[in-house]
Order: sequence, then C-alpha cells, then structure tokens
Amino acid sequence: MRITGLNFHGMIITIVLIIFNVSCSDSTDDKVRIELNFNSAWRFNLGDGPFSGLSVNDSNWRVLDLPHDWSIEGEFSKDHPATVGGGALPGGIGWYRKSFFIDTADSVKNHSIHFGGIYRNSEVYLNGHLLGIRPNGYISFSYDMTPYLNYGDEENIIAVKVDNSRQPNSRWYSGSGIYRRVHLVSTSKIHCTTWGTYITTPVVEKERATVTVETVIQNSTIKNAEVRVRMQLFSPGYKLVAEGDGAYDVAAGSTTPAQMAFELREPERWSTLEPDLYTLRITLYHSGNRTDETETRFGIRKFRFDHETGFYLNDQPLKIRGVCNHHDLGSLGAAVHPRALERQLELLKEMGCNAIRTAHNPPATELLELCDQMGFLVMDETFDMWKKRKSPYDYSLYWDEWHERDLRDHILRDRNHPSVFLWSIGNEILEQWDSTGTYITSELVSIVRSLDSTREIVTGNNWPHPDNALLKAGEMDVIGYNYQHKDFEKFPERFPGNFFIATETTSGLMTRGSYDMPSDSIRRWPVRWDIPFNQGNADHSVSSYDNVSTPWGSTHEESWSLIKKHPYLSGMFIWTGFDYLGEPTPYGWPSRSSYFGIIDLAGFPKDVYHMYKSEWTEEPVLHLFPHWNWTEGEEIDVMAYTNCSSVELFLNDKSMGVRENSDTVFHLKWRLKFEPGELRVVGILPSGEEMVATVTTAGEPAKLEVIADRSQLNNDAEDLSFITINILDEHGTVVPRSDNLVTCVVKGDARVIATDNGNPVSHEPFVANERKAFNGKCLFVLQPSGKRGSAEIFFSAEGLEGESVILNIN
Repeated sequence: MRITGLNFHGMIITIVLIIFNVSCSDSTDDKVRIELNFNSAWRFNLGDGPFSGLSVNDSNWRVLDLPHDWSIEGEFSKDHPATVGGGALPGGIGWYRKSFFIDTADSVKNHSIHFGGIYRNSEVYLNGHLLGIRPNGYISFSYDMTPYLNYGDEENIIAVKVDNSRQPNSRWYSGSGIYRRVHLVSTSKIHCTTWGTYITTPVVEKERATVTVETVIQNSTIKNAEVRVRMQLFSPGYKLVAEGDGAYDVAAGSTTPAQMAFELREPERWSTLEPDLYTLRITLYHSGNRTDETETRFGIRKFRFDHETGFYLNDQPLKIRGVCNHHDLGSLGAAVHPRALERQLELLKEMGCNAIRTAHNPPATELLELCDQMGFLVMDETFDMWKKRKSPYDYSLYWDEWHERDLRDHILRDRNHPSVFLWSIGNEILEQWDSTGTYITSELVSIVRSLDSTREIVTGNNWPHPDNALLKAGEMDVIGYNYQHKDFEKFPERFPGNFFIATETTSGLMTRGSYDMPSDSIRRWPVRWDIPFNQGNADHSVSSYDNVSTPWGSTHEESWSLIKKHPYLSGMFIWTGFDYLGEPTPYGWPSRSSYFGIIDLAGFPKDVYHMYKSEWTEEPVLHLFPHWNWTEGEEIDVMAYTNCSSVELFLNDKSMGVRENSDTVFHLKWRLKFEPGELRVVGILPSGEEMVATVTTAGEPAKLEVIADRSQLNNDAEDLSFITINILDEHGTVVPRSDNLVTCVVKGDARVIATDNGNPVSHEPFVANERKAFNGKCLFVLQPSGKRGSAEIFFSAEGLEGESVILNIN
C-alpha cells in the first residue's frame, strides 16, 4: 500500500526540494496492517451483461492474473473504433470477478481495496453493492469495503466493469482493463489514512538537513482516542538516525494530523548519480497496543532553477537530459510489468538519460519507485486535455465533475517521490488560445499548491507565447516549450526572468536498421495532415540517418545543439525515448506504432541512441553505421557517432580519410562507393587511447544467436527475461535485412508472454510463440510460471541452425 498525504497549510518553503516515496510495510508480527496482493485468479469475460451480483455463473469465464490488458491480445485492424492513432487494436467492455474470504476475527478491522489504474470508466461492486465509479483510466483510487463485507465461511465477490467501448478516446494506445496492480489492505480502526503522510525537507545542506513529517490519523471507532505516534528515521543503510514521539487526541469518526520535525547531520543526499533513500517508520499506539505501522522510503535533496544558468540539484548544475514516454510497454501493452519498466530505464540510463516525462498522464507507481531507486528526475503529468476535447470521447467529457478529484488524488499519491521535480498540469491544452484557459490554470495551480508547495508547476505549450492564455495567468513557475526550437534563443527576451524547460522536443522519425541515400538534406513530413508522406517509402520505413522529422519538430541534432549551447536552457524532454503503440506518424495504416523513439518498440536501440550516449555520458563511444550490404558501386553515406577526438575510416584496409571531432560536431561522415568486405573505424580518445569498431558484409542467414538479458529469475511471476534473437551468417555477422520466422518451444517452468521485432508495420500478434525477424532481430519475453525450477527454451528457424537458452528460476 502507498501512503502519502496532507499538506502544510501556510508553510512557506523558499527552496523546492522534497524527496520521498511512501509505502506501507509488510504485515507485522501481530498483523496490525496487512497488505494482500490481490492480482491472482480473477475471472474475466469480454462482453457486457448483468455481472455485478452474487448469483452470476462465471465458471466458464477465463481465469487470469492481473495486471491485464485485453486490447493487446486482439488483432490489428484499421476498422477498430480506436483508429490507427489508438493502435488499431480493439476496445469494448469487459468484466472481472474474484471471490475471497475474510476471517471472522478480522471483522473488527477496516478493509479497503486499492486499484493502481483501470482503463477506463470502471465500476467496482462488492457483493452486489456499488463501491464507486472512476472515468479516468490513469488515476489510482481505493474504496472502503468494510460496510459490505461478509466474514467467516461466507464468500465475498468483487466485480469490476471496465468500459472502453466509446472510442476514439485517446490519441495513442491506451489498452483496456485492470492493467495495474490491485491490493487489499486491512488495518485496525485507528490507522494512518491512505495517502496521509507527507514529508518535506525545508533545509538541505551538505552539513545538515531538516526533515518535516505530517501524517493523518484516522479514528474509525465510536469513542475518542488518545493516540501515541512514534516516528523513526533510518539511513540508506537502515541505521536509526532520528526518532520522536507525540500524543494526539483523535475524536471518534474523525482524523487528526500529527507533525514532527527532525534534524540530521551530514545527510546522504539523493541525486541522479547517488539515489540514496532514507526510510521513515510511523507506528501508532492506543491504550498501550500498537494499532498501525507504515514505512516510507524518501530521500533528501533540493533543487532550483536559475533564469541565467539553468537547473541545479543539490547546488550542482545539471542539464536535464530527458525523454517523454507513453505508458505502454510495447508487445506487453498497457499491463504494468515492473521488470519491463526497469529494462526501459536501464537502457535509458546507459544512454545518459537522467529524466522522464510521463506523457501525458499519471504513471504507474512502480515507474516512480524505480526512478527513485535508479536516479531519474520525473516530470509528472496529469492531463492531456481540459474542457476542450482532442478526441470525440476523451476526458473532456468528465472534466467538470472529475478534474479536481483526479488532480488531488494524483498529487497526493505522488508527492512523496524523490524523483518527481515538476508537476505538469497539462499538455498542449487547447485553452492556450481561449480566455478560459487563464482561470482554469489558476484553479489547477491553486489545487496543486494546496497539496504540495515544494515543486514547480509547468505546462507543455505548443504555443509558448506571452499571449498564451495559460501563461497569462502568471502562475507558471517554469515555461514549458513543446517544440518551437527556432525560438529557444529568443526565450530571455520573450520571457525575461523566467525559467525554461523544453517539455517536448525533437520528433525525429526513423526505423531501426533502415537507411535512405543520400543523407544530406533534412526532410520534413508535410504540414497538412491530408497530404501523404511524399518522401516516404513503399514499405513504410523511415531513414535512420537523423534527417527526417515532423514539420513542428526537429532532428535530434538540431534540438540538442541548442540545449547544449545555452546554460539558461535548463534541459529537454525528447519525443520519445521508446517507440509506442498508436500515432504512426508519418504514414498511417498499415503502420500501427510510432517512429519517434530513440529505441524501438522491442527495446532495440536505433543508431541515434549512440549519438546521445556520446554526448550524455563519459563512456567511450564509437558507433559505426549503416550495415554493409549494398549494391556494388552504390554510393553510401557512412557515419560514426563518437566522443573520440578523431576517427579514421578504412574500407578493406584502405584509408578513406580522417575526420576530426569537436564540441559542435555530432556525427562524422564519409561518402564512398560500396564494395563488399569490412568497414573499420579507428578512433583516438582524448586520453590518447584507441577504439575500433567494424561493420562487415554479411552472407546468407545461417544460424540464430540467442541472448537472454537475464538467465536467473525470481519465481514470483513478476520477473521477466527478454531474449533477443539475432539472425547470423556462417561467420557470425548479423544479416541486416533478414526476416526469418523464428519459433520458440518452452520446456519447463516458464512461458512466452509476448514477442516483437520493432517493425511498426508488422501485424503479427504479440501474444504468440513465433515472430519474424525485422532487420535481423526479434524479441521473445519469457515469464516464470511461479514456482522454483528451470526452463529450457529452444529457438529455431527453417533452414537455420537453432539455439537454446536455459533460465534458472529461484
């Protein structure tokens, strides 16, 4: 369970800095608080009916575990109501049901059910009683089940209706179902409320820090109670460093805040390089008995913006090197798999990325927890639209009734994460051009600041102009630019004294492993939406030379060169880190996923990944491309992304020339006629050391190479192994255009849950035991069965030498 909460009314914090992630501890020895994973053995029916009651016969329904996304299991079709923009996958109405029992001894406790997210229009019933509805598909929420529960041998039935039939309701792939985790939480009648703990650090220095805590105590009994509160702070090494006690009178049926402050000497500060996390333990006592205990992981850090010199974390300048990501996990759909999120962050971390924008909605809490642990800053976003709609059935239909509740719940849930440093209250809001945008902005900002005064607030503006109605409210702490890169350098005169962040930028387009010659000119997708992409290809591929972009955006090099050049440009969020389902700019059907990512849908880096790695990390980088399988005599552009000082290219041991690098050069280039053989580049690092990279002409496909990202797995069914299959020739070179069909057979305690190859045009089902390679590669995702053992996975392709891998499951 996650506990965050309350605000300090009237507290003035001049430096924005908090840091924390709140979660409840596991059940204690005397079970004062029990959190039960409630994800297994649900029954599911795709289709509507009167399924909320106790007498429903669901014995023939499908049995599955959550999280679950039924849309990803469907077939691609341009005729689905979600449209190609929504991923060309089906929506509809689905029902979930689950039975459970509560011990009679627990009838004295409070019991609630917590949903991480349901897409969308959910109705939750307990024993036939409606607990509540929630239109927003991205918001987390909980319901008190206590009044309607049965105890002992009498069964309880939880039923959830999910209605994602009114489409299109999104501009990208949304998924359908209970796609985030569910928990049951049982507490005593005197307990800490859900999202009721709030930690701030109003003083953070190298020598000392002040940690201030407020928690809300709920007394659900019929008598007034004196509650003793103990708070303990533990260091990142889990050593007790501070504690305090206090007594609070809590009236029957009401809540009372409890506040304490602690002074720490020489704190271990949270940063993107050293994401140290402290732990706060809160224990409640009544009449000498412990009634509740929660634990909160938090960090100690501060940050600030400067209108001349950019962003600072713990008083050190830090350029924000971020990406925007949609919530889908490629072939896994919207269903939240922590290991899949972790893999994405690992790839981004290796590239040098230090920030994530949750485009354009509240993320799964698991993502924020990973960002806390791995050292990513997060721009946490709530809305993609306000009252003015972008899609026929989008959130604007529910704005008047739900926006305040949803925004409050979002802030309360997430404000205790160290990674979150910006609240975004809107993305490309259409009220930018409407006077109503001014008062809506003021309302939303007021809500956020009443709950958290320690972070700046921003909107992603595709019209960052002083006449923008949102900006005219005068409430924005930071001015967010969506694209408009040609105006970046005008920012100091357009918004004097303000802080800059590129909330969304670049929109470069490319297909992994595809190259069009020549690479010289930058090609923009036409401005008019009804004009075909007249510089495109019949196979719907886009060249990977970083020379194709949308008309409103830029290439990767164009945007980064500006952000890098000026200190007052605090940083950027690139559109996007990963390809995502839906929005297949620039082509449309039969493409069904995007081309924007630095990394493709399967998690395979595109060439430009290495440009960022060469710029954003201190690691030696020398990446040579393209592949070397062309027509004899064809003129080919050869490039290298590198942080070497100089690079010499050889073709079959003959020098093709030396290229010098500099701080304003982002790629090195040679143009030469193709002849089969080997390309080799020799780079000289600033230290004087040599680096070498080669690309070799490949022969015909001969064998498979199988690479598992991990072969030791946990047996909790939440762990995953991502297995890459490369198509090789007889000498071990990847065959660049190969598309062999790879088949997988599993023997043992695991199963294939998804396959992919990164091809935006592929209509193969994601849930399968076979997948065609795309430009020499494909991916299989394996999940443990939930018990200890092992699994041997055999991969084969017709006419090729197969290979297997063994997964050990502990």
